[in-house]
Amino acid sequence: MTLSLLGSNINNVKAHNMRVVLLHLLYEERLSRSEIAERTNLSNTTISNLISELIEEGLVHVCHDDVDLEVNRPVGRPRTAICLQPNARFVIGIHVGVGIFRVAINNLRDEIVWKRMESFDTQDTPTQVLDQIVQCVESLIAESQIERHKILGVGAGLSGIVDFNTGVNVFAPNLNWRQVPAKDILESKLKLPIVVDNNVRCMALGETYFGSGRGLDSLVFVYGRIGVGAGFICKGQIFRGSTMGAGEFGHNIILMDDANIRRDGNHRELESLVSEKAILQRGEEILRLYPEGILSNFIKEHPNLRRIDCLIESACQGDESVQVMFSNLAFHLGIAIVNMVNLYNPELILLGGLFAQAKEFFLGPVTETVRQFAFANLGKQVRIDVTKFGWKAGVMGAAALALTHFFYLNE
Repeated sequence: MTLSLLGSNINNVKAHNMRVVLLHLLYEERLSRSEIAERTNLSNTTISNLISELIEEGLVHVCHDDVDLEVNRPVGRPRTAICLQPNARFVIGIHVGVGIFRVAINNLRDEIVWKRMESFDTQDTPTQVLDQIVQCVESLIAESQIERHKILGVGAGLSGIVDFNTGVNVFAPNLNWRQVPAKDILESKLKLPIVVDNNVRCMALGETYFGSGRGLDSLVFVYGRIGVGAGFICKGQIFRGSTMGAGEFGHNIILMDDANIRRDGNHRELESLVSEKAILQRGEEILRLYPEGILSNFIKEHPNLRRIDCLIESACQGDESVQVMFSNLAFHLGIAIVNMVNLYNPELILLGGLFAQAKEFFLGPVTETVRQFAFANLGKQVRIDVTKFGWKAGVMGAAALALTHFFYLNE
């Protein structure tokens, strides 16, 4: 990652230097003062002063039992290490999906310390849903007994097009939200600093600073569930586009009949092919064709299991018709990612949501398609994997948005 972690000895950039030190302690759990000075290009005196302030604020502490730092030090006074105090401050992450939301209180390492998930009626107004989220947040704070002054702020990952600058959810088609001032509503009710962004961008940010993308220049997070979206990271920063619309990956056009290209129906959007809704529709076709097949019997044996879970499990148990379905969908997703690789040339692409849940049927075929069809060696150079956070990616990403905005990167 080329995001600068070098400091400056000029007094008026003290806040910047403070955050540079904290980022280094986030990336490496234990560092001596001299090692921090070397990595940040700051003087030993500056580092000593900064560390003293951070200790006084309770954000870092001195570790006296660091065995690793004592290797090859046979003589002299033992060297102490400085460590981040992860539970010195907290943030709240809110991930809003379609019909469900997750709320978590996370520490400075983006580790979940308290969490909760609730469902909501998609016919409710945005204000009703946000009121329910506020009640959940307040309940979680009370349950955790975390002092409110230790909460730095709240990050909210919302569906659809989100204006990061104004905090407005411009358009969320799967929720039928338009021009919802989410930041203002949450801030007025919670009395905490709020930052909002698109939920998949948050997932990409979380992986960049706290997951698989640490140290990389470029990363793409591809998420599939009710919709299909992508989050782009370049040099440690979210790429949002000129009007905050970057990442509407599911609305890529896929030509279905290249021998007869028309404007009136021989194409479909990627989302209509590989979203959960599309998979469920294909599953119904399989049930009609094979009423005594593995899928049908599995559903009968597990009547309370979600249909998407039944499809994935039946494929794992050897239902060839479901396996073929996933193979075809993975090819469409792979071709869309090929175009992304050719345009963006990222170092890492992470799959999340149902693409990670059904990784046995998406990861391999998508990778193979990208290797085969991407230009030159671009497909062979990009690494493709699933998110390391699983279902937690959304809420950890929202918390990462708050951590970077209010703590690690805020100037």
